[in-house]
Amino acid sequence: MCTVCGCSKGNVKIEGRAPGGVKFPYRSHHAHSHDHGHSHDHDHDQHHDHAHHPHQAKPHGAQEHQPALSQQAGGAALHYGQGAAHAHAPGLSQARMVKIEQDILSKNDGYAAANRQWLRDRGIFALNLVSSPGSGKTSLLAETIRQLGRDTLVYVVEGDQQTSNDAERIRAAGAPAIQINTGKGCHLDAHMVGQALEQLNPADDSLLLIENVGNLVCPAAFDLGEAHKVAILSVTEGEDKPLKYPDMFAAADVMLLTKIDLLRHLDFDVDVCIANARRINPKIKVLQLSSKSGDGMDLWIDWLLLEMNEAQLVKQREVARLRQHIAALEQQLQERS
Repeated sequence: MCTVCGCSKGNVKIEGRAPGGVKFPYRSHHAHSHDHGHSHDHDHDQHHDHAHHPHQAKPHGAQEHQPALSQQAGGAALHYGQGAAHAHAPGLSQARMVKIEQDILSKNDGYAAANRQWLRDRGIFALNLVSSPGSGKTSLLAETIRQLGRDTLVYVVEGDQQTSNDAERIRAAGAPAIQINTGKGCHLDAHMVGQALEQLNPADDSLLLIENVGNLVCPAAFDLGEAHKVAILSVTEGEDKPLKYPDMFAAADVMLLTKIDLLRHLDFDVDVCIANARRINPKIKVLQLSSKSGDGMDLWIDWLLLEMNEAQLVKQREVARLRQHIAALEQQLQERS
């Protein structure tokens, strides 16, 4: 699980260059090498004899979290997600994993809060789009940009491990885009997005679409400062995806069921899929659409425009409140002078 392993460390590039400023403080499993001989404090949470040569070290496996063994559909299953951390990493106890995850996510949450305030102050409506690879996210974004037209300002942050192919497709569709390459990292975090916003500089009252790295696991844990997470699930993936990846569908406010033009060729039960999603998240909003045929795109576009209008109204109300406050202060100043 990436909140434990710190998979993004040292690999991030924005538009092909390493970002400047403070690095996101991911921590590695061990802050030091064991291949040395001096004594020191150890940050493991379990006590053990400390041999200072890798080949003399006691195997961590004897102290590690053991999976639960169960029988599922007539066969054995090993479940590594039933400890306190709901995850497994070789060499780390459950308590240590929980501590590392809390440290990483609390730092990310601070960056996310700053991003959210920055966006709110400018009336920018931001979505964090998450899915498996191949769900059709980029095609959907390109079609969304085309249907919104030139009157709606749209900006896109693209996240992939490598290449700028998706950012180039978005630019070809007519919207400014910036590419974040995460290297070995499997998700975007709020610090990356904050740095991307500095370069992208979206206009006030615009729409910001953040296309996360294709992955239905790790992005669930990372708030980027968005208004909503949107889980995109194509009808080619299977109705049980929400049950297999519950964290993502619990974190999402909206599920887009895409590629519905292919339904006539597939044995896919839309009602079962939606029921599965609402077993995980009863409040999740579901829209069905196809960026290829255009079916359902009007409802998606209407929802985007409605939410953009609400974000602009929030900004206008805040500006009005600040003007009233300034006027009151000026009145007080006049009375005292």
